Amino acid sequence: MPSNLLKTTVAAGLLLALSGCFDSSTQTSADSEGTEIHLAMMVPPRTGLSPLSDDAFKLSRWSTAETLVELNDQAEALPKLATEWKQVDDLTWQFTLRDGVVFHDGSKLTAEMVINSIDKAFEAAPKPRIIDGINWQVRAVNDKVVEIKTDFNDPLLPSRLSSPQLAILSANAYQENGRVNPTRAGSGPFVLTEINGATSAKLERYEDYWGEKAKIERITAEYVPDGFARAAALRTGKADVVEAVPVSQLAMIDPELLHEVNMPRTNTLYLNSQSEVFSQLEMRKIAAAAIDRKQIIETVYENRAAYAEGLLGPALAWAAPLRPEAPKLEQGLKANGEKVVLGTFTDRAELPEVAVLVKQQLENAGFNVELDIREYGQIENDALAGNFDIFMLSRATVIDSGDPVAYMMSDFSCEGSYNLGQFCSEDVDAALTHADLQPLGEARQKAIIEAEQKILGEYAAIPLLHERVIQGESLRMNNAVRDPRERLLITEHTDVN
Repeated sequence: MPSNLLKTTVAAGLLLALSGCFDSSTQTSADSEGTEIHLAMMVPPRTGLSPLSDDAFKLSRWSTAETLVELNDQAEALPKLATEWKQVDDLTWQFTLRDGVVFHDGSKLTAEMVINSIDKAFEAAPKPRIIDGINWQVRAVNDKVVEIKTDFNDPLLPSRLSSPQLAILSANAYQENGRVNPTRAGSGPFVLTEINGATSAKLERYEDYWGEKAKIERITAEYVPDGFARAAALRTGKADVVEAVPVSQLAMIDPELLHEVNMPRTNTLYLNSQSEVFSQLEMRKIAAAAIDRKQIIETVYENRAAYAEGLLGPALAWAAPLRPEAPKLEQGLKANGEKVVLGTFTDRAELPEVAVLVKQQLENAGFNVELDIREYGQIENDALAGNFDIFMLSRATVIDSGDPVAYMMSDFSCEGSYNLGQFCSEDVDAALTHADLQPLGEARQKAIIEAEQKILGEYAAIPLLHERVIQGESLRMNNAVRDPRERLLITEHTDVN
């Protein structure tokens, strides 16, 4: 059977299994009583939609949980639940809260509510990336002003507060067992009314929202890890908005439904510097020299990706002009049959295909490569525990604050909470600390690239390519957000024809 026909057949079978959630009979048109949209989300929740995990980005994309600060397209901090802020001294900031904000459970926004949410984030294990390695003292100046004291002069503090993992929820969300239930606990234009495990979630318009009332009345968000099934849901009209349509499916979809977005996201190989093989710098260099990025981009991504010269891609326009030319690796170096395990996940449809090519390239360089490919929820713990010689990840690089330092500290500092490569270097830690202390602007950007070069010089990671995500939208959709930082998707302005 031809490969395209096989993929179509598989997708059709998967779509049948999803028809209970993507039932066209439940969709309503714009001229009916109320409007409902259906979303096909790529990754199922990992922690029951806790805002203290990466699930926070779903709550943000659905506009149900809100933060004190939001970022514009230029990564500048703008008011959200806080209307203004000021730096009182080098270590002290004060934030004034918005009047008239009522949470979905009827409670009101107060300084104590903000302090409670921030305290819970610092108590979490692991902490949200954006506060990894830092400490705050938070107190109420009065009912409408929150003061945050830091242990260093932190120019990024307002931007840090824009991270969806620091969303402010009502006190009822935080349970005695340490879990967080965001149902009816946010303050956004949509109320999260139903969580159906790793299957779906439902939201309704919040009639008492402090801002402009949402145009959409109801949202059903279905988790569809299989990329072929997401593409089929878009093609057949079962879903109105689809995350990350696989490149392999684009030829079978009406181009009017597809929207390409340059992403601050890098497909990276993390080499385990504590494993028997890659604890040796020379072996890491051999692996790096073996990788043919051009083949991967042409074969798997059909040229819809950018060649990676570093960890930070073209979505950060300032990075490339500051980056020095990469040192030339000696060609022709060969491994001696060393066995390595390469892990990745199926949630992003391209990754298994890339893994097959990387396996071939490494084997051509003399490695004996075993693949371990599962859904992300089933493989994350093993990856964090360092159970792979190589782990391949599609990684957002500025997802939290609009600034890449948090990502680099999380992934490459000795105490980083997402250090898949088990990497530790005093020089890299010092460079990252120095970058984090710099003011926003050119000085900070130069320090970030210097830290990036130290990481790459240790071959702790091999960046392959920078992704362009394809977002699918039905023709009836208006004002769905195409957000490079993956924070927004549906807002109060989203509507249907």
